Amino acid sequence: MDAAALTKLLSPTGWALLGALPPYDERQAMTLSAGLRAKGVDPELAAAALTQSRLRAAGRAKFDSFADGMLFTQAGLEQATRLVVAVRHAQRYLAADVATVADLTCGIGADAMAFAGVGLRVVATDVDEVTASIATVNLRHFPEAEVRHGDGLALDLAGIDGIYADPARRTRSGARVFDPKAYAPPLDAVWALREQVPAVGIKVGPGISHNGLPADAETQWVSVDGDVVEAALWFGPLAPDGPGRTALVLSTERDADGRQHTTSRELRHDQADTELVPDVGAVGQYLYEPDGAIIRAGLVAHAAGELGGRLVDRTIAYVTTDSPAPGSAAGLATGYRVVDTMPFGLKRLRAYLRERGVGRATIKKRGTAVVPEQLRKQLDLKGDAETTLVLTRVGGSQQVLVVEPLGSDAPPSAPHVPSQKS
Repeated sequence: MDAAALTKLLSPTGWALLGALPPYDERQAMTLSAGLRAKGVDPELAAAALTQSRLRAAGRAKFDSFADGMLFTQAGLEQATRLVVAVRHAQRYLAADVATVADLTCGIGADAMAFAGVGLRVVATDVDEVTASIATVNLRHFPEAEVRHGDGLALDLAGIDGIYADPARRTRSGARVFDPKAYAPPLDAVWALREQVPAVGIKVGPGISHNGLPADAETQWVSVDGDVVEAALWFGPLAPDGPGRTALVLSTERDADGRQHTTSRELRHDQADTELVPDVGAVGQYLYEPDGAIIRAGLVAHAAGELGGRLVDRTIAYVTTDSPAPGSAAGLATGYRVVDTMPFGLKRLRAYLRERGVGRATIKKRGTAVVPEQLRKQLDLKGDAETTLVLTRVGGSQQVLVVEPLGSDAPPSAPHVPSQKS
């Protein structure tokens, strides 16, 4: 969206038009657009309003009903922190007795909204004028939040006792940037600010390497409902338990009345701790796949301990147990009942599945070069039954594990009995 389109959208006519649009429906978008033009609505305004209607609909996944009163850019929505995670960010600053937060790269204002929502004073900046204007709209209900158009690194930090930044990790063409030095602003430049303001938080891509992470930071990977959404670096009082690697697993649940709430689990490896060396052994009756945030944080061994299990291979993030994991490990991993195991071989596997009338298969892989879609074609599945296949290494050899998701409605199969042949 350019400045001219935003100006039209923010006019009384434009704002009324946006509020009057029906819930977004991709199938009706062209018809609705033609109808607006037929009524004499300015084409640029109609296009801007319909774009916002589409982005608001997409934004509900991150902001729930709050999205209905927000404005977005496509790039801003993609990079914006989910509300449930932004609230966690805000709670860190609140617990650290921070009063005023400078959000150096506020984007559309997602984190700034959460900061202001818990009572913090916020000075938010963005280098793009239109984006800063959109953040101003989104923060309109918070008089304690101020948005400025400008370079956050040039901000006067007098009176600021907390800093937050979410550097851009995409080029103008939309390509991902993996080198932290190529972030905008560069990661080094942001974390250097902790020399002026100790309470610094920086959102980074979840694929960030462990090599080169600052020794004085807590680096936390976060997942929401199984999707790894971010990693973040927390310095000074924002990391009250000291430096290290942590994984925060957030899960959305609904109670009996249909009300939504979020549960959380956290695993931690302190900087001073020695690395855990997990047990490795034969496949048992259950298989667990740790949450992606746990894997990214390098805490699979910690998860294995919580699950009461062992790894199937020292280099593979699958945990196996001989009995169901304790309830205290809930949320850390996705569980499966092991039905069978066999060495990987196309003919053997095809015959096995045809014998059982398997026509649909979910294929998971870890530590193998097999391409699931190619394998599915080669298996030529036929039948009414369905199954889940896990292709992985077990003790260094390629194996196929036939499994059933725990909690599935399918009747349980005979339990797997480990053997030397498998």
